[in-house]
Amino acid sequence: MGVSIGVMKIAVTGATGFVGQRLVEKLTLAGHEVRVLTRNPALAQRRFPAARFPQVVAIAIHPDRPEGWQQAILGCDGVVNLAGEPIAEKRWNETQKQEILQSRIKTTEQVVKAILQGGTEPAAQADSKPAVLVSASAIGFYGTSETASFDEDSPSGDDFLAEVCRQWEAAAQPVTASGTRLVILRIGIVVGNGGAIAKMLPAFWAFAGGPIGTGQQWFSWIYREDLVDLIIQALTDGQMSGTYNATSPNPVRMKTVAEVMGNVLGRPSWLPVPGFALDLLLGEGAKVVLEGQQVLPKRTQVSGFQFQFPDLAAALKDFL
Repeated sequence: MGVSIGVMKIAVTGATGFVGQRLVEKLTLAGHEVRVLTRNPALAQRRFPAARFPQVVAIAIHPDRPEGWQQAILGCDGVVNLAGEPIAEKRWNETQKQEILQSRIKTTEQVVKAILQGGTEPAAQADSKPAVLVSASAIGFYGTSETASFDEDSPSGDDFLAEVCRQWEAAAQPVTASGTRLVILRIGIVVGNGGAIAKMLPAFWAFAGGPIGTGQQWFSWIYREDLVDLIIQALTDGQMSGTYNATSPNPVRMKTVAEVMGNVLGRPSWLPVPGFALDLLLGEGAKVVLEGQQVLPKRTQVSGFQFQFPDLAAALKDFL
């Protein structure tokens, strides 16, 4: 369980995304103040209109430019770093792969640099440095397998996404030199009203749903509400430090995902989406969907975190 504390001031990158938007909503509902660090303040203001979100301030920053980062983070109790180019929305080429990598590395480096610089401020401002950085990573760290299972102690894989995650996590590590507590969350496929599941829904509504590829690949998932609650626990629980898998304790095969969706929606779930169709659409990026990994949240459960929706059917019913 999270620790009950007073009002916090939290800086968030990636706040306008699928996860970040809900995180900001829940933080403000709890009375906390949020600084949204964004390249697009106008979009942030549309997502979080002042009339509904008076505790939210949008601050213009850019990962390629160092100015503004330290001032944006100074005085915050914590930082949540969720920024990154979507992985499975465009066909991969070398340019896109570099954008996937650099969008994560550059933002993380700027966050860490700002926190470290804050740590060198005069003693009068020593307490203005964030006490915690919660930084995203992904289960792509482990590589893919139809037979192996992975927990937080498992080694990294050897493909492109594993390399992205290694560099992403490494970019966050220097923050610990300033005494800031670091929590890295390796996030699975996020289920909710949007994201990957939303892209599958139209086929099911049209009575043409089914598993993607062979159906045997693992689908290690987490409900968006649980992920947001885990992030908040990481912010508030001073005992949490290091790496945690942000995945449900009940990963399933892709064929089971289709069956559950069909049952919840009252639609058939037998018509498979052939792998070659995704290959044509996404190229190398199709492996995110066509291959998978069975990831278990061992340290996350040891931390005392309670999943509200450990079962996929319950999660789908909640938002559908």
